[in-house]
Amino acid sequence: MHEMGIAMEIVEITKASIPEDMKGARVQRVNLQVGKLSAIVADSLTFCFDLVIKDTPLEGAELVIEELPVVVRCKDCKAEWTVTEPVFTCQECQSGNIDILSGRELDIRSIEIEDED
Repeated sequence: MHEMGIAMEIVEITKASIPEDMKGARVQRVNLQVGKLSAIVADSLTFCFDLVIKDTPLEGAELVIEELPVVVRCKDCKAEWTVTEPVFTCQECQSGNIDILSGRELDIRSIEIEDED
């Protein structure tokens, strides 16, 4: 289960991203973007995240996962479309010469820290 390693890395990146003057603050939410081609199971990642945040500044934080679609562009005719089936040929010219524009992401988009007031 590679989701455990990913969850551990998310925690380390998040802890390192907390500004020095806010080191005692609690993280409320980590917003993540995950592409459909990233081979990440969102439920497994959430489960692992919930395990590894114990006794860290992230304890009790929510992991919000936005799944990004697979978007491709034909190198021959320049058509762009969202892939909804496991077919990677151009819908316009039937070429298999395509670029994947999105769908492989694994990005922390933002980290929300509680306001101390």
